[in-house]
Amino acid sequence: MIIAYSINFINVHYQILLVPLCNLSRYDTVEVIYMTFQFNVTQEVLDLGVKVKAVVIEGIDNTTISPEYLAYRKEAIQQLQKKYEGINAKQEPIVQGFYTLHDQVGVRRRKNPPASETLIKLLQKRNDLPSINKLVDIYNIISTDTELALGAHDIDKIDGNVTLRIQDGTERFIPLGSNEPQPVKAGEYSYIDDSSEIICHLEIRQVNKTLVDENSKNIYFIIQGNEVTPSSLLDETAQKLIDRVTQFCGGQGQIIY
Repeated sequence: MIIAYSINFINVHYQILLVPLCNLSRYDTVEVIYMTFQFNVTQEVLDLGVKVKAVVIEGIDNTTISPEYLAYRKEAIQQLQKKYEGINAKQEPIVQGFYTLHDQVGVRRRKNPPASETLIKLLQKRNDLPSINKLVDIYNIISTDTELALGAHDIDKIDGNVTLRIQDGTERFIPLGSNEPQPVKAGEYSYIDDSSEIICHLEIRQVNKTLVDENSKNIYFIIQGNEVTPSSLLDETAQKLIDRVTQFCGGQGQIIY
């Protein structure tokens, strides 16, 4: 016999399962928390050629920096430097795929370069990637390597669930670096929570609201490609992300979409 009861907090639903030990009448708690955060994609967005995976990792530690992590980051950066030596990032097939995707929704190329192109160019210019915090650094390394767009959001700061859909122009959008809402253009696509607030415009511009910092514990990750991206690459990247984050930040991860 399994007894289940639920606890509801502000944005997250938790379920606790009590499982009997042997044949005794008392219960012990196992696998305590299952987060029921959901991610959905509308058919309109899929018809544009967007390919996407969503990952949730719960219970991370984004504070401590181990010698093993520093060694991993150093080696990964060195490998990326070799990979992209003499490469024109803009001409990479997956990067071009993002430009084609943006063209379909009327996004200006010059003002909205794909995130992976920006990372590759930073690497080539600085011989390093920006260091934000451990979690962000890990997914930036993976994004640069795969040329997919990766982003992370603190689930405890999200209102309800998230849908990747076409904007109607009424959504609220306060991008990183701004304190005021910015105009939202109908017809572009964004990741939008249940309060109709954009948490990521296209797969490029994230927001202050769901910013991941050293205190973040439960994370929702976006992994996005485009029409030229092999589906197998998204699957492999999602698993690699879980492996690396749980290796260096702990927690438990699952692919939810």
